[in-house]
Amino acid sequence: MRKVYMDNAAAMPLHPEVTEAMLPYLGDVFGNPSSLHDWGDGAREAVEAAHGQVARLIGGNADEVIFTGSGTESNNLAVKGLALAQQKKGKHVVVSAIEHFSVLHSARTLAKWGFEVSEVPVDRHGVVDPDDVRSVLRDDTVLVSIMHANGEVGSIQPIAEISKVLRERGVLFHTDAVATTGTIPVEVGELGVDALSLAPNQFYGPKGVGALWLRKGVRLIPLIDGGIQEGGRRAGTENVPAIAGLGKASELAGIHMTERMNHLTRLRNRMLTELPQKVDHVIITGHPENRLPGHASFCVRFVEGEAMLMLLNSRGIAVSSGSACTSRALKASHVLIAMGLSHEIAQGSILFTLATDNTGQDVDYVLEAMPPAVDRLRQMSPLYDKYLKTGKGDR
Repeated sequence: MRKVYMDNAAAMPLHPEVTEAMLPYLGDVFGNPSSLHDWGDGAREAVEAAHGQVARLIGGNADEVIFTGSGTESNNLAVKGLALAQQKKGKHVVVSAIEHFSVLHSARTLAKWGFEVSEVPVDRHGVVDPDDVRSVLRDDTVLVSIMHANGEVGSIQPIAEISKVLRERGVLFHTDAVATTGTIPVEVGELGVDALSLAPNQFYGPKGVGALWLRKGVRLIPLIDGGIQEGGRRAGTENVPAIAGLGKASELAGIHMTERMNHLTRLRNRMLTELPQKVDHVIITGHPENRLPGHASFCVRFVEGEAMLMLLNSRGIAVSSGSACTSRALKASHVLIAMGLSHEIAQGSILFTLATDNTGQDVDYVLEAMPPAVDRLRQMSPLYDKYLKTGKGDR
């Protein structure tokens, strides 16, 4: 049976050169980067090199990069750390309705600590209007956090336009760029942000490591105490193998980005065009053009996304239903609900995230497998039965 992996937003294979870059720090170069003796030199040099590699990918400075344990930790550090550092100025924070849970839950924690949180809506494509951000700003607004692109529907946000609004008011701006860094061009100066989160498991690097870029001069309250690592901003002995892998993945992303984007965009466009031709009652989710190159997301009416996932898995195809953080929750995606889709339609979400290993033959196989899988599920669907009898189903 053919095996086709299209769940790369959840986990990606390591690039072979990334694996090679990590291996020395799993073996002979085992020292602690904080050690002053010779055994610490190699580890410390690897961490310093990775700071530079990450900074070059996003157009920042090496001393502005803080290594963390994940994109989730980077978002927590940014949202909580920046807000707490500004609380003498004010206690109002703004996020969008479709943020990753690491941002939304961090904002809710701030609310428990006495902050006020405003959520800005998105349109039917999952895009934030800069004027909606402007409309919720107050004199006591200290932080806005809007993701660069949504990892579930692929829509890319107008971050540079939003940053212009915030600079006029002197409000700090954080963007969760986990879905975009290493995938499309990300340049912190052009975006105009003060802080940016990233993670290499989205661009052929290891899991369990992330980074937060913090513009020089911006104050941050650390969330982890106990050491002087990362300039005193994130305590704890560094995960040197993973950091070395992050550095190498960043270097490779800069070299191969255009080639990767062109390849993924071709495959993605085939999925977006041909799947609705083969399966009826399919809704494309996300922006039709301004979206991540490897993301093709849909809602298939009258079926459950998890059931589609399992049937495709039986054919050797790996996909996702909703985001990786909600795919086991058996509930409608907050992203799709915020975009105006009903719970019934949102339950039929399916997400194909492509990588460089995917081929046109993989797309052919998936497009062949989808119609019988959907047909089988619809034969068991009371919603579909109602639709066939009355012409009315969920809307």
